[in-house]
Amino acid sequence: MTTTSNDDYYIPEPSRWPLIGAATVFTLLFGVVLWLNSWVAGPWIMLAGAASLAFLFKGWFGDVIKENLSGSYNGQVDSSFRQGMFWFITSEVFFFLTFFGCLYYLRNITLPYLGGEGYLATSNILWEGWTYTWPPLQLPDATNYVEAKEAMGPGGIPLWNTIILLSSGGTLTWAHWALKKDDNKQLVLGLAATILLGVIFFILQAVEYGHAYAEMDLTLESGIYGSTFYLLTGFHGFHVTVGAIMLMVILGRAMKNHFSSHNHFAFEAVAWYWHFVDVVWIGLYILVYWL
Repeated sequence: MTTTSNDDYYIPEPSRWPLIGAATVFTLLFGVVLWLNSWVAGPWIMLAGAASLAFLFKGWFGDVIKENLSGSYNGQVDSSFRQGMFWFITSEVFFFLTFFGCLYYLRNITLPYLGGEGYLATSNILWEGWTYTWPPLQLPDATNYVEAKEAMGPGGIPLWNTIILLSSGGTLTWAHWALKKDDNKQLVLGLAATILLGVIFFILQAVEYGHAYAEMDLTLESGIYGSTFYLLTGFHGFHVTVGAIMLMVILGRAMKNHFSSHNHFAFEAVAWYWHFVDVVWIGLYILVYWL
């Protein structure tokens, strides 16, 4: 086993993974865009991007795990990892703040003006007689849109998903406590419970989307309400999926006893990410479903 001294800083060999990652993200998002615009090749390109993403996770995670187990990392590398994860989550915070800001601007400035409120009101120019309410189920011009029958309320599946996701934060904290006590059995159980709750959340969100499309006519073609609803909840669902995949990797490592109470930053990094996803959901639940 190779080790490094406190004065050395581990520099890995040149890696192909950043290039593969950039191509993967482009392919995946390009496929999604084509699929949303009803291009036949869209779903296939999206699936190719998803397969490439799985390959990327397996290869890149595998390399980092091997480097860690070989003893290549020291305190300086650990500090760099922590700073990197901190700034990554910070960028994610601003990512969602941008969407929340757009929702605020639409609900409190743009749509009220179009509905005839405020000194910048232009309703007489665009849609005379249209009155603004949120969500705008009655569209001023529904010629090319599908008007939703009703808004998605805070009860039912959204409420259950809130309980489930907050509970997953509790099970992950339980796993963290077990890790600090070097109790690997409880660590594995806590991680498995967290992953199970995350998968249930994802399944229930898929059921919610199916109900919204089939029973409520709430689609991506339902005007600004449909667009913001699926934009915010869809991106959050994507983050839950990525978080669950990372937790599965951590669970596999925990089952192989890769962690100890003094060496477990990989666990902590994923835990930070998952708790961030929990907090974002609370904001989504209040702003998208409740208010």
